[in-house]
Amino acid sequence: MNRRTRRNKRKGFTLIELVIVAVILALLGTLVVPNIIKKFGAAKHNIAKAKMKLVEGELIQFKVDCGRFPSDTEGLAALFVMPDDLEGKWNGPYLKEKQLLDPWDNPFLYIAEGQLNPGSFDLISYGADGVEGGEGENADIYNDE
Repeated sequence: MNRRTRRNKRKGFTLIELVIVAVILALLGTLVVPNIIKKFGAAKHNIAKAKMKLVEGELIQFKVDCGRFPSDTEGLAALFVMPDDLEGKWNGPYLKEKQLLDPWDNPFLYIAEGQLNPGSFDLISYGADGVEGGEGENADIYNDE
């Protein structure tokens, strides 16, 4: 019976072992999590650029089909809703409405007469904060890059 009692006592972790594991997990959390979050933010910027390229391609296809880019008043909605004056030319929908959102679920800003791309159009994502300007994850993304 003495042997059985000893086995029962050895079935758990000691308080010291639990504290050591907690300290190791806390250290890993403080060192690893910030790096993962930074990489996640950078990944969203890359996704925004890729989605922007997709929208650019469909805007070019719109111009090939219709003879012009969408106007500022039509905006990117012209890619999924046919403008009134383009019946017989419009070959859409070119994209779904949700494809016109950046990774932070903000709509891309479309400027028909591009300032960054004269003679063409500008597409802009204002980053994570959705506000012009910013750094890091909040940095603006343009289709001129």
